[in-house]
Amino acid sequence: HVQLVESGGGLVQPGGSLRLSCAASGSIPSRYAMGWYRQAPGKERELVAVENSSRETTYGGFVKGRFTLSRDNANNTAYLQMDNLSSEDTAVYYCNFHSVTPWYDFWGQGTQVTVSS
Repeated sequence: HVQLVESGGGLVQPGGSLRLSCAASGSIPSRYAMGWYRQAPGKERELVAVENSSRETTYGGFVKGRFTLSRDNANNTAYLQMDNLSSEDTAVYYCNFHSVTPWYDFWGQGTQVTVSS
């Protein structure tokens, strides 16, 4: 089992920055994917960024170079640096931990990001 603890959400003005953190603990396998998804009111959950077990990172199409996902494997923590935020980035951001062996698919509790002046 894996536990995820998210932090770093909040209120920021348009053009501002936030850094989200997701710390994983528990039975961490050697190979796993870790990343972030988001869900805005009335919309489906969508990919923000994920780094797979081969350390390849995929970003959602809307990111356009504004966000950077990084991982500290020694501490099993993923960070999402978000810059140049706009109101369209307002959503609940969820951390995801996924592995094949064993089959794990865990979600964090979600952290609210609100971009507003």
